[in-house]
Amino acid sequence: MTQYIVSARKYRPDTFETLVGQDNIAQTLKNSIVRGQLAHAYLFCGPRGVGKTSTARIFAKTINCSNPTSEMEPCGQCESCLSFAEGRSYCIHELDAASNNGVDDIKALMDQVRIPPQVGKYSVYIIDEVHMLSQSAFNAFLKTLEEPPAHAIFILATTEKHKILPTILSRCQTYDFNRITVDNIVRNLRGIAGKEGINIDDESLHVIATKADGAMRDALTIFDQTVAFCGTDVRYHDVLKNLNVLDYEYSFSLVDAFLGGDYSSAFLKFDEILTKGFNALHFISALSSHFRDLIVSKSAGLDALLELPDSLKKRYREQADRCPLKFLYDALAVTTACETGYRASVNPRLHIEFALMRLSMLLAAPAPQPAQVSQPAAVPAERADVPQPDAVQRPEAAAVSVSEPAHTVSDAPALQGNAVASPDPEREEQPKVRRTRASKAGAPALSIKSLTEEQKIVAETPVTINASVELSEPEIRQKWQELAALYASKPRLANTIGSAGLEVQDDNGVKVVVFSVFNTAQKDWIEEKCLHELEGNFQKLTSSHIKLMVSVAPEEDKAPVAYMPSEKARDLMEKNEEVKNLVTDLGLDVK
Repeated sequence: MTQYIVSARKYRPDTFETLVGQDNIAQTLKNSIVRGQLAHAYLFCGPRGVGKTSTARIFAKTINCSNPTSEMEPCGQCESCLSFAEGRSYCIHELDAASNNGVDDIKALMDQVRIPPQVGKYSVYIIDEVHMLSQSAFNAFLKTLEEPPAHAIFILATTEKHKILPTILSRCQTYDFNRITVDNIVRNLRGIAGKEGINIDDESLHVIATKADGAMRDALTIFDQTVAFCGTDVRYHDVLKNLNVLDYEYSFSLVDAFLGGDYSSAFLKFDEILTKGFNALHFISALSSHFRDLIVSKSAGLDALLELPDSLKKRYREQADRCPLKFLYDALAVTTACETGYRASVNPRLHIEFALMRLSMLLAAPAPQPAQVSQPAAVPAERADVPQPDAVQRPEAAAVSVSEPAHTVSDAPALQGNAVASPDPEREEQPKVRRTRASKAGAPALSIKSLTEEQKIVAETPVTINASVELSEPEIRQKWQELAALYASKPRLANTIGSAGLEVQDDNGVKVVVFSVFNTAQKDWIEEKCLHELEGNFQKLTSSHIKLMVSVAPEEDKAPVAYMPSEKARDLMEKNEEVKNLVTDLGLDVK
């Protein structure tokens, strides 16, 4: 029985040509060899499994090769290449900084650097995981790294570049290795499968490449694991079962359920996924990725962003054509928010099921809203089956039940038509009816709750302007005080309105209420900030087209205001005889 070698070692790149996904770095290194511009220190950094150490070995073998090819590839036949392949080379040294990270290890390396190579031109020192060196070891390494012997070249490799000291970075040429794309991984795996005589489809290769997350070494390890499970004939469903990967079919069927508003099917699919042992967070993450791919598939120019086999790209385009773009955008917002709040949720399953229900309702038609009745308290005169109230209605009889036939939505057109054609006297008293219902004794209820409710009623009640309504001046003044009560949450504005002097004028048949304020600053502020709002609310209260104007009260109409303490004391003494007597008896001096 021959010794088994894993694919990650058996098919490890040994030339620049076999290096996967790092063409720009390979070309740069070959050009530096051709031009003889070799630096004394290199830093290879990037994610795991992308070829940092392999590139360092290829580079070290090439610069020591006696007969490199025209493409600057090692020949593999000279003594240097053979000794390296057999593991007995004395000019290429590898050091694991994870286990040799002390000052003594660096001192031993510095002693070894002084020895020139026996075969080849350069002694290459490859230090892997260099970020694991201690602070003292880095400091001890600085001088040798900056001015090594002419035959010494250092190649440092790390996955965590941010942990390297800036003084080390400044002494090295830095090469950033990128993650390997899914297409490159699939292409490399397909070639290896052909060499090994393994039959595997493209969907399975894409699942393996996606699972590897840009690391070629991880992809080869997963490939070996899949072959060990499936044998030489690898099938897509076997790969999913072995790697515990969620099938694309779940995402396609869930989106179909969302489009049909079928949340029950979505719940059952989710339960089936949990029963098979899949993580709920991975499920919602896969759903987010599916919506992202559907959005990309909506535009033909974005096909390059889909790392999927051609068969799946076709299915994505077909489903994307049936999905409105706004639906996909809203759905992606829902799943993203679900991912964000998953870990903080007390009941994670309910959290995801709620998101599935929201997704199912995205395309549901909105429920029809009932028509609003502008004046529901009026009873049409034409209705013979409803007894008409007296012309003068008592306060205790003013509360009209909402369940009466006269208030149904079907009668709304008749009510509105009557309001325009023949105004009803009872309709004019509609706001007063509301306040009578809110107060037990018939007087306005001075509470925050009642004022807030009245503000909400006035703000939400549609304005029904009746040109034929004529309000007397006392009625207008009463409505004005009610307007001040609406702004109880803004005491200064409410006080200004309540204390303002009113003058009712007639401008070509239109009522104009001119209210006077204390000074010009108040007038300018009201005209700029809230005059339009006051006029709108006053028209709602009076149900008539009354205009508002603001003016400054004349000086003779202004009551003197006490500002100083002495003025306030004298004012108090004038208004209260007992206070005046108290000041006289005690002999107090008011200044």
